[in-house]
Amino acid sequence: MEKIRLGKTGMMVTRLGFGGIPIQRLTEAEAVKVVQRCLDLGVNYIDTANGYTTSEERIGKAVKGRRHDVYIATKTFPGDAEMVEKNLELSLKRLDTDYIDLYQFHSVNDMDTLNRILDPENGLYRIFEKAKKAGKIRHIGITSHQMDAAKAEVKTGKFETIMFPFNFITSEPAKELLPLCREHDMGFIVMKPLAGGMLDNATLCFKYLLQFPDVVSIPGIEKIQEIDEIAAIYEGPHNITSAERKEMKRMTDELGTRFCRRCEYCQPCAQGIPISLIMTFPSFVKRLPPDWYLKGGFIPEAMEKAAECTECGECEEKCPFNLPIREMIKESYSLYEQVKAANTK
Repeated sequence: MEKIRLGKTGMMVTRLGFGGIPIQRLTEAEAVKVVQRCLDLGVNYIDTANGYTTSEERIGKAVKGRRHDVYIATKTFPGDAEMVEKNLELSLKRLDTDYIDLYQFHSVNDMDTLNRILDPENGLYRIFEKAKKAGKIRHIGITSHQMDAAKAEVKTGKFETIMFPFNFITSEPAKELLPLCREHDMGFIVMKPLAGGMLDNATLCFKYLLQFPDVVSIPGIEKIQEIDEIAAIYEGPHNITSAERKEMKRMTDELGTRFCRRCEYCQPCAQGIPISLIMTFPSFVKRLPPDWYLKGGFIPEAMEKAAECTECGECEEKCPFNLPIREMIKESYSLYEQVKAANTK
């Protein structure tokens, strides 16, 4: 499988990586088999996160005896210093390893959080630097969903990689972010290559991304047949036919009017509703086990806020993609109530 240099990390990673969200839905034995199949196919880049419940532990079991054949990336939300230090130790324990190849600040979507991370006196970045000097982590990265924040993160020069949503619908990074990463020799990791499960034509999704020779994509893999299918696309011809371009345009036109890119331009909401989180809830249902979004505090809290929507329409006026936000909030709230009812019987 073809490898690329992941920016200034110098790591030679396969262009196709593994995303560790969906294996939470499997039994441990099934999850281990899925990860091992990826390794057998030559995939050498594995991404997970402290917040993905059982994912790290299952990956640790799957790579046992093959640790030096793979690069493992994981993440922590940028909470307080004590939490970040605790999460790092927990990730090392779960992954059953004494080092993490790429440790990332998870979901940094605003300047206040970035500034808190980089504060020269008490910033969380110093914890990562200390861990790097101690050999617990080898490289420092960051992930984001918001374009303005992501561009600012690249320009700091403090991070070796950035992870950002990128697919043929969320195509803005091709012009706005990827050239900036190249300028700063920063590795680009593609999250949501299948739009968080909202796109089901893998051939179109990965042929599109294969136009960009210096990115690594990390689709969430739940079944062996999924990684087999995607790996075959990477090994096959990458040219996009005229018929495929027409289909991509059709899908973009159709889904683009009802697909939240989490750009956050709709914020702030007068009612305090986390709009993008609510509108991407269907993606959580597709990819994650019910306990993750039903028992975790932030989704139920967000849905309580959604119920308070006054339908003022200010968010729709600010949305650059003209999404029917009020309608989508109602649909997500209705889906949440359905899922909750189905899992509390």
